Amino acid sequence: MVLDDASAEFHEFFERHYAELARLAHLLTGETDAADDLAADALVALWQRWDRLRQADHPLAYARGVVANLARGRIRSAVRERLRITLFWSRSPEKVEGPDMAAVLDVRAALARLPFRKRACVVLRHAFDLSEKDTAAALGISVGTVKSQTSKGMAELERILGARAVGDLVAGRRNR
Repeated sequence: MVLDDASAEFHEFFERHYAELARLAHLLTGETDAADDLAADALVALWQRWDRLRQADHPLAYARGVVANLARGRIRSAVRERLRITLFWSRSPEKVEGPDMAAVLDVRAALARLPFRKRACVVLRHAFDLSEKDTAAALGISVGTVKSQTSKGMAELERILGARAVGDLVAGRRNR
């Protein structure tokens, strides 16, 4: 197989720095399996820009930055996923004195009928009292999406439970 100059340079760069980039990814994420994937993904990104990068003074510095950004994204994704699991599938709900169990069951059943994103927005906004910005950050979506999904989710809950019941729920949240 005959390689042109750019391909040969990249191959040499890959051989020289892959292990170092994988170690960096491992130290940043703490995940051995993910480290190899992140290093490979970073090198794919470098290959796509190799014509420009091979002229740069420090292509390794750029490669390290790409690995760091990919690791940051992976960590954020894992944190969001753990938060979702914790919020929605917790086995030990908070104890509330004197809840109307029939209403609680009705609300839970109505929430279960909502698609995940609408349910998540409604729960974070109204049950956890998070701001639109905090809800967006927790779910990894835009504030506009939080607004529209919350509005649509509340409208569906009104349709399922009735406007008065939803109004009572929201008013009860404010009186806590």
